[in-house]
Amino acid sequence: MLDNHIYNLFLQATEEHKSLWRIKNEYKKDASSCEVCRMFWEKVEKGKEDFANELTELIKNHLRQ
Repeated sequence: MLDNHIYNLFLQATEEHKSLWRIKNEYKKDASSCEVCRMFWEKVEKGKEDFANELTELIKNHLRQ
């Protein structure tokens, strides 16, 4: 059984990946006519990718223990 904090990492990683999917497949497309908004979504996407990667590494490290 996983410790609660590891479970929380899994839940947050799931939420981040869902959010990334929406940004990549919906939000950026919807903002295609607005350069400023499209750039905003690209910035958010990059930040979420970095955050999701960090969460993934934390999870991997905990599972190796």
